[in-house]
Amino acid sequence: MTATIIDGAALARRIRAEVGARAAALRAASTQPGLAVILVGDDSASSVYVRNKVKDCEESGIRSVLERMPADTTQAALLARIDALNADPTIHGILVQLPLPRQIDERRVIEAIAPDKDVDGFHVANAGALMTGSPRFLPCTPYGVMKILEHAGVELAGAEAVVVGRSNIVGKPQAMLLLQRNATVTICHSRTRDLAAHCRRADVLVAAVGKARMITADMVKPGAVVIDVGMNRIPDGPNAGKLCGDVDFDGVLAVAGAITPVPGGVGPMTRAMLLVNTMEAAERAAARTAGR
Repeated sequence: MTATIIDGAALARRIRAEVGARAAALRAASTQPGLAVILVGDDSASSVYVRNKVKDCEESGIRSVLERMPADTTQAALLARIDALNADPTIHGILVQLPLPRQIDERRVIEAIAPDKDVDGFHVANAGALMTGSPRFLPCTPYGVMKILEHAGVELAGAEAVVVGRSNIVGKPQAMLLLQRNATVTICHSRTRDLAAHCRRADVLVAAVGKARMITADMVKPGAVVIDVGMNRIPDGPNAGKLCGDVDFDGVLAVAGAITPVPGGVGPMTRAMLLVNTMEAAERAAARTAGR
């Protein structure tokens, strides 16, 4: 068996085109969708992510405002800037690129973003809304994974789904979204006993643990759908420095029924869903203005 490789980049291009059409319609009604991205410091990986997000906005007709702040920015200064963006009616989404420098409390920063502009879906109000099944914004990576599964025609109702990773950004919301689609969900983590046994039960296996090539072929059920959220650098050997996921792609390719590659799988979809969330925020704002 050789798995079908799910092309997340192609699906993301289609979604960006759909966002572009929605943005054009909103501009015709006198509203320009706007996303503010704040980058604190000069982390190289963060700079690449932000550059790609800004490019995606430009391609989709969303106005992007990139605000760079020095690495020694104080928490008070960052919070003040967020307050100003919260009050700016031309900005519909606010994203603060993580990680932040040590002197800044990430949780306080996330909670400072107005929930109706929290297009990352990280604010506690949005996390709580997701938990109760009435989300305002879905976190971009889990949202992208669900779109990938939908596009691939994966039947989730009654399926065994295993999520490896329990972060607030991916693992926990991913489990909730799968549960809402009637999958039977197991969340695994660093203290899970016999991780391989849990993974081998999965019809859908989502790897989001942040460890290069941790999921190997012997941990995968034949024919399973494997979604690789990981983004790591190979530490050594002839391919040192190259990107890889949490899944041993070459090995699992021979066992799984379908698999996402790294790069070109979940990553482009994460960025695409950020655009979708920003569009939804802009459309809601325009509806509120029209209803006054």
